[in-house]
Amino acid sequence: MEWIADPSAWAGLFTLVLLEIVLGIDNLIFIAILVDKLPPHQRDRARVVGLSLALIMRLALLSLISWLVALTDVWFSIGTLSFSKRDIILIVGGLFLLLKGTVELHERVEGKAAHASGSRLHAGFGVIVLQIVVLDAVFSLDAVITAVGMVDHLSIMMVAVTIAILLMLVASKPLTRFVSAHPTVVILCLGFLLTIGFTLMVEGFGIVVPKGYLYAAITFSVMIETLNQLARRNMQRRAASRPLRERTAEGVLRMLGMGPAGAAAEAGEADTAPAQVFEDEERYMVSGVLTLADRSIHSVMTPRTEVSWLNIDDPADVLRERVLASPHSFFPVCRGSLDDVVGIGRAKQIVADLIEHGAIRVSRLRDPVIVHESIGMLRLMETLKRSRGQLVLVTDEFGAIEGLVTPMDVFEAIAGEFPDEDEAPDIEELEEGRWRVDGGADLLHLELLLNTDGLANDDDDYSTVAGFMLERFGHLPEAGDQCEHADGEVLYVFTVERMQGRRIATVLIERKPAADTETQETKNE
Repeated sequence: MEWIADPSAWAGLFTLVLLEIVLGIDNLIFIAILVDKLPPHQRDRARVVGLSLALIMRLALLSLISWLVALTDVWFSIGTLSFSKRDIILIVGGLFLLLKGTVELHERVEGKAAHASGSRLHAGFGVIVLQIVVLDAVFSLDAVITAVGMVDHLSIMMVAVTIAILLMLVASKPLTRFVSAHPTVVILCLGFLLTIGFTLMVEGFGIVVPKGYLYAAITFSVMIETLNQLARRNMQRRAASRPLRERTAEGVLRMLGMGPAGAAAEAGEADTAPAQVFEDEERYMVSGVLTLADRSIHSVMTPRTEVSWLNIDDPADVLRERVLASPHSFFPVCRGSLDDVVGIGRAKQIVADLIEHGAIRVSRLRDPVIVHESIGMLRLMETLKRSRGQLVLVTDEFGAIEGLVTPMDVFEAIAGEFPDEDEAPDIEELEEGRWRVDGGADLLHLELLLNTDGLANDDDDYSTVAGFMLERFGHLPEAGDQCEHADGEVLYVFTVERMQGRRIATVLIERKPAADTETQETKNE
């Protein structure tokens, strides 16, 4: 042990430790890939056993230095090629790495990992350990020969090998965890193994490949993969900044074939249309449930201009005719104006009061339930539950009544429109690719029916077809005015069919191929 006082011996020890670690990285990578095939509770034990066997094997080989030197002597020749026992070991080990790496790479790329009854099938512990032993033999030979060529003292070689193996043992668990959690890293490591296997083979045939080239290529690949992992982590951070419910809703809608056009591309999914498993009505209902919480109260309420209300100051016969002519069960009872609500009356009670007493009795009216227009849909549903089925009035910040909401309005937001006896459907299909739409029709429901996207946005102040067109025009239109909405290769043309005062009453929508429209515009020019 006289080398302890020799500074050059310590320098050789430090250098040899670094070389042993570098030479052992490929061994460590392959062990990480192999132990991933074991059940989780056996992986640590296999990793420790594998590296312990590598240490024992290298120490044993160092004790047989004379035998190692003999391994480099010519064993036999074929023509101009001479082979030593070391060359044969390198060729066999290189073939093993090429074969094993190719099989592993094929399984990873083709996605043919074995599964049974929904759970992953794991390899046997003995099989994995046997493969690790074979790899240890190949990699240990190269590492030990390097140690023999670096220093003269056997004790320095053994200390360097022991330190390198212990350091790799400490680093093996986090490396294995990282490799298992990142599929692209596994593919990269398998590429390294194929490169190393090829290098061992050509060295066995006497072609010297400078190690610097190999490690430079591996280092460059690791740098590129590091940038790839950073980019992926940043994308995941951006996605995680959005509400989980919103991301879940978009994912379900994409599975239903109803997601935003760019969502699949951003998620890295294939640009193929999924097979339609759900019927249209089922798709509408699922979409209605998932998007309900994001909708504004304006998109579901009956607007002020369409509210049926009773003026308590009107004659009894006028009130009775109005109640009997309407299919509604509840009416806001007001005094002179909808903004001055006295109470909410049930139709049959109002008719009974008018017949028996000639007037509506205020004492029998229910107190009105009034909510602000900024209320969310989930809170609105809770309010409707507490109202025991009666309608809820919606007011703005100045106290003016803007409309009303009933439980049926919320149900229609989920399942589609259910017109009353005195109502016509908001959306009527005239023929294939042509629809007549009421100006007050809900944009979200229209999107589902047209199977398009981009009509309704959360940031918009409108929720009806009329609001969408007014925003496009920027002024009050006239009958015959048109605006367009492009969705990929399809173009939707919105034409004002009829105006009712300052309101867009009905709209004609026609679906056309975008290419045909561009051709027609070119001809007109």
